[in-house]
Amino acid sequence: MATAATIDRVGDGDVEAFRRDGALCLRGVLSSAEVALLTAGIEANLAHPSPRAKVASSRTDPGFFIEDFCSWAENESYRRFIFESRLGAIAARLTGSSTIRLYHDHMLTKEPGTRQKTPWHQDQPYYNIDGRMSCSFWIPVDAVSRPATLEFVAGSHLGPWLMPRTFLSDEARWFPEGSLAELPDIESRRADFPILGWAVEPGDVIAFHMLALHASGGVEPGRRRRVFSVRTIGDDIRHAPRSWVTSPEFPGLREILPAGAPLEHPLFPVMWRAGAPAG
Repeated sequence: MATAATIDRVGDGDVEAFRRDGALCLRGVLSSAEVALLTAGIEANLAHPSPRAKVASSRTDPGFFIEDFCSWAENESYRRFIFESRLGAIAARLTGSSTIRLYHDHMLTKEPGTRQKTPWHQDQPYYNIDGRMSCSFWIPVDAVSRPATLEFVAGSHLGPWLMPRTFLSDEARWFPEGSLAELPDIESRRADFPILGWAVEPGDVIAFHMLALHASGGVEPGRRRRVFSVRTIGDDIRHAPRSWVTSPEFPGLREILPAGAPLEHPLFPVMWRAGAPAG
């Protein structure tokens, strides 16, 4: 676990950008050894996907897009990376939280030539949590071009929750139809929105709020896009059990943790705490 002393490497301007825009790119955050450790974890995950893994591209796609979730407990490389890196300290600095917990990990790999785009969406409506102190990290172990990177609508994390839908079939499997506002058609009116995005290299990290509208493109032939996301939660995040299956699902949690309770549970271990010793 990182100590409070490490958070001063994220400047006031970074904190301001995160809270204003809901997303920013932090360059060179990770060492080559940390990137190698994470790469090993992703490759082990790809070789042995968990039962939670999902193929997110169609059968006609010339590439292949696979996601997997909540693998840190069985993947030693993931576990070491999450709890030995500076990510918890950075999340604390950006959110202002005195404690940072792991919410879940998420591997996203698009193999060369994958056409499948990730459509515009917010993450938090798919989850079982309420609150504002959230920070997700999008961490590539391959160089990612500007067309293939993650994009954001700046400031969208300050607006309303928008209807979550399945990415391939556009179904409302979470909130009932009509209960949340629909997403605007961003792609057909890109010039009307303050869109942010960065080409990134291994070692760079994109940090974003769980309510920030974001999307990403496919990848070029001959280039892989292996990405690991670490979703973190802070002091004000509370359990919000849903009557539907969330993504990811935490089976049995509603029987243990009541609605409105902080996520103080072994499923959500502490990554960083103010004043805690290192180790």
